[in-house]
Amino acid sequence: MMTHTAFSKESFKEFREKERPGPIHMLNLVRLRDRAEYEDGRDATGAEAYAAYGRESQPVLDRLGGRIVWRGRMEHMLIGPSDEQWDLCFIAEYPSVQAFVDMIFDPEYREAMKHRQAGCSDSRLIRMEPLDTGANFAE
Repeated sequence: MMTHTAFSKESFKEFREKERPGPIHMLNLVRLRDRAEYEDGRDATGAEAYAAYGRESQPVLDRLGGRIVWRGRMEHMLIGPSDEQWDLCFIAEYPSVQAFVDMIFDPEYREAMKHRQAGCSDSRLIRMEPLDTGANFAE
C-alpha cells in the first residue's frame, strides 16, 4: 500500500502557481502510527508525536492568520475503501496561498514538522476554495 506523508516539489510548485485572492481551506486526513518513528529514537506514540506537532506549530498558524475551522472524528466509511480509516480529520483555513507557503518555510514550523513526520503513517492534504453553503448539495 502506498502511503503519503509529504508533498513532492512538483506538487508544491503547482500549488504555489494556483494563486488566487482569498482564503484557502486544507482538508487534512491523518493516519497515525502506533509508535512514532523519530530519527533520534525517542519513544512516543503516534498520537503523542502529532499532538507535539500541533502544540509547536500553533504559534506559527496564529501568527500567519490561520485557524482550524472544522474537526471531526471518522466513524464509518460508507462510500470508499473500507480499509481506509483516518485518525484525525480537520480543515485548516489560511488567509491566502502565500500564508500557507510562508508557514511551510517558517523555521519554527519546520522544526515542529519532525513530530508530524514521526507520528503520521499516511495522510491526505486537499486544497479547497471555500464556497457559500448554497441551497443544496450541488448549488
